[in-house]
Amino acid sequence: MSQPATLPRRHVLAASAAALSAAGLASWTGAAQAQTAAAAPKALPGYAGWKSSNALIVHSSSTLETRRAVFGTSVITPASQLYVRNNLPAPDAAILDNRESWAVSVEGVKNPRSLTLAELKTLGIETVATVLQCSGNGRGFFPSKPSGTPWTVGAAGCVVWSGVPVRNVVAALGGLASGAAYVTGTGGEKLPEGVDPLTVLVERSVPIKAMDDAILAWEMNGEPLSLAHGGPLRLIVPGYQGVNNIKYIKRLAFTEAQSQARIMQHGYRMTPPGSKASPDQPSVWEMSVKSWINGPLPEQGQLKAGVVQVHGVAFGGTRGIKGVEVSVDGGKTWQPAQLIGPDLGRFAWRQFVLPVRLGAGTHVLASRATDTAGNVQPAQREENEGGYNNASWVDHAVTVQVA
Repeated sequence: MSQPATLPRRHVLAASAAALSAAGLASWTGAAQAQTAAAAPKALPGYAGWKSSNALIVHSSSTLETRRAVFGTSVITPASQLYVRNNLPAPDAAILDNRESWAVSVEGVKNPRSLTLAELKTLGIETVATVLQCSGNGRGFFPSKPSGTPWTVGAAGCVVWSGVPVRNVVAALGGLASGAAYVTGTGGEKLPEGVDPLTVLVERSVPIKAMDDAILAWEMNGEPLSLAHGGPLRLIVPGYQGVNNIKYIKRLAFTEAQSQARIMQHGYRMTPPGSKASPDQPSVWEMSVKSWINGPLPEQGQLKAGVVQVHGVAFGGTRGIKGVEVSVDGGKTWQPAQLIGPDLGRFAWRQFVLPVRLGAGTHVLASRATDTAGNVQPAQREENEGGYNNASWVDHAVTVQVA
């Protein structure tokens, strides 16, 4: 299959909002971007109908959020509870009928060629646990109400991937060609007719250093990769925000420049409030140090005075977690929490717990993580037009009532 991204660079024509909306791509239009949780519960979309409906908030057919209360106290997020974010409608499930024949074109190497999934499986296997997080996770806390899904904490999860290291693929094809500065992945979704392909193509570039840890994954949490999560093959870039982990990958290229697709040039940029997105603004790439509390939560009802186990999760993007502190008074004072459970590596999240004695009244519970490089989770969010990269511990705090 030829990929639009391989066409010569050309001017990106503006697609009409009507055409995009008709193609199920309303997230690229201004008015339609203001997605909010519907008042009436929505049914799970067909491609994700196997998931646990009680565990998810259905914002739209392409945006499913894990409820904060169901994260539980285990490290791994079950596939049935894991969030979903699609930039294009999911392909037909028929692409899973013969997984082994799925092919990805590898470019920017000395011996470029297409490799089937069956061939990729002969080049090596690596398993890695990573936090998968939408870059807009936490957008719902922005007072400015940026356009896009109002995620709180549920556009994230910690899962285990298995696949072939990208570095093995490069080595098998003779090494990198000269000038490679980026790893560029192209999704295999069907593109709508009547619009410029580059305005809707899911294609992202990340710095070439990411190649050292990236894998082409065919398995998640011990099962063949589902359609909802990018099966039969997905590019996994550990430590990077979810949009860079390309689903249904059909092209893997090592390029001198970043992709010319709109989702790269103008989408997912740290755009100052009131400004328009542009390629000179920082791209949403690596995740920063972040944590939040998963229990107790206000929706679980009034607590009884006494000892409470405050627990949650913390992660550091491409770095591991050094420690977590917990506050029960809105950040006035902090106490060190205990990291619990297995350490699944620097890309996974760590669970933490702190037993505290709470008296009657109102308590603001907050957590603050520090990564292995000494970076401390910030108190305040970085204001930006898209509502991206919100790691604010103030925003993620919860208020509970104790009788």
